[in-house]
Formats: sequence, C-alpha cells, structure tokens
Amino acid sequence: MSTSTREPRTDPDEHDREAALEADFEAVIARHERIEPRDWMPEGYRRTLVRQIAQHAHSEIIGMQPEGNWLTRAPSLRRKAVLLAKVQDEAGHGLYLYSACETLGVSRAELTDMLIEGRQKYSSIFNYPTLSYADVGTIGWLVDGAAICNQVPLCRTSYGPYGRAMIRVCKEESFHQRQGYELLMTMMAGTDEQRAMVQESVDRFWWPALMMFGPPDDASPNTARSLAWGIKRNTNDELRQKFVDMSVPQAERLGVTFPDPQLRWNEERGAHDFGQPDWDELTRVISGDGPCNAERIAHRRRAHEDGAWVREAASAYAARQQEHPHDQKEQH
Repeated sequence: MSTSTREPRTDPDEHDREAALEADFEAVIARHERIEPRDWMPEGYRRTLVRQIAQHAHSEIIGMQPEGNWLTRAPSLRRKAVLLAKVQDEAGHGLYLYSACETLGVSRAELTDMLIEGRQKYSSIFNYPTLSYADVGTIGWLVDGAAICNQVPLCRTSYGPYGRAMIRVCKEESFHQRQGYELLMTMMAGTDEQRAMVQESVDRFWWPALMMFGPPDDASPNTARSLAWGIKRNTNDELRQKFVDMSVPQAERLGVTFPDPQLRWNEERGAHDFGQPDWDELTRVISGDGPCNAERIAHRRRAHEDGAWVREAASAYAARQQEHPHDQKEQH
C-alpha cells in the first residue's frame, strides 16, 4: 500500500470566501466605517486590537496607584474628595476597556493573568514615583493631557466598541486634566516652597510624559499597520508634537518652565522645536526596569489575590441562580 506525500488540496470555494471577506473588510476600513464584534476581521487586526486595548485598560488600573498613594494625605477634605473621584474614574475606564477587549474573544481574567505575569504591558509613565503632593496636579495636567492627545483620535478608531468606550473616557480625562491644572494654579499662588514643589514635579514628569506617546515613528514597529487598519489615526511623533504645542502656553500661564534647553518656537514650521527624551530609558522602563515596575505589579497581584473570595462568591451565586431561578423571584 502506498502513501501520498502531496499536500491536501485547498477548497477553492473556501479560498474565494476568505478573499471576499477580506475585500469587504478593507472596503469598510477605506470608507472610515466601523468594524463590529460579529464582523469578519483578519486575525492580525484582532491581535493588534487586543494588544492595544489591553495595554490601555491595564494602564488605567495600574494608574490608580501613583495618585491613590496620596488619598490619605490630601491636605483638605475637598482635595481628598476630588482625588478619590478621579481614582474611581480610572477604575471605570479600565472596566470599559476590558469589556471592549472581551468582545474580541479574550476574557478579563486572561488579561489580568497576562498583566501580572509580565506578558502584557501598560503605560511607561506609571512606573515613576509620586514624591510630592504636587505630583497629583502634574499628573492631571501633563499625564492626563498627554493621554487626551492620544485618546481623542481613538474616538474615531475603526473598531466600534473601542471607539464608543473612548468617548466617555475622553470626557472624563478632560475633566481630570483641568482638575490637575487648577490644583497647580492654586499652589503657584501660594508660598515659595509650594511654587518650588510644582516646578520640581514638572521637571521630573516632563520627559516621561513625552515618552507616553511611544518611540519615534522610525522605531515604532506597530504604527504603520495600525494606521493602515484605522486603529490609530496619528503617528507617535505627530501626537507628541501636538502635546508640546498645547503644553507650552499652559506652562507660561502657570508660571513654570520645562527642562528642555532646545524648546523654542519655530516660525517656519509653525510649531515648537524640542529635544528628544532618553529613548534608552524608555526601553528599560517598558522592559521592567523602571523605578516602580516591580512595586506596581506586586501591588496589582496582591489586590487580585485578595479579591479571589469575591470572585468565587459571585460565581457561586450566579451558578445558584441558574440552578434555582425561582429562589430569586421568591426573595422579591
């Protein structure tokens, strides 16, 4: 008996169907319309979305830690209430984005496991410590300001659930940015010590804020594909330029300076020239060697483990309700 070594034949009808689906997908992207969860999509598109949305969700959750560190030390009840509301907003943003990711076939539990095991990333900015109360304002002004530059174009992203989630996120981030700026304005109207605290905070966060947009375009491996698919609408360098041009007049009004001797207005370009961050530092931080990487992940892992009993209880309750649906009616 002989055996054949030929490759199995590909069903030509299946190949034609795949080509037709891909053509339809590309046509939707070309028209700047939305891809929805039940629509056909290339596997590469799905993977890119999972990576980007998960990183965004993780950043919102990890980002609660630096400012949450100051909740018990806020100088007044008003400041404590404002900061608490902001931290709660960030938790909500993470939940919106995890939900958007789940429409792509990956569970929140899987995403959390990948985060605490180091298989997915979050924004580099949250691996820097908050050393003074002024950092609460600087994060609101610069970090959330950079986030707004990044996220407003995502309201027009090609994936429907992601774009719709970003509308509410951006509205709340805009409020956070104004809250941070108001706090810094109040401190700058205070004592010499308070003004010095603000300037020192701005000096520490300026370069990490510029790194939030990712590496330069010529060193960014994912930008071209994300632009082609309509997931992103602008390059990293375009967004970084927009952020600098937006921030300079705000800094002048505030009365602080940025630690960049190359920062100046370029009349010919109609934009600011500015220096480049330490890209080697960015590589170290996103590789896990930042000032607070280990601390942030350890805190997230501990919170996840401490909450295991809540998840188990909720699962047990849901299972019981499925088995005995009449129990719930009787309780009401």
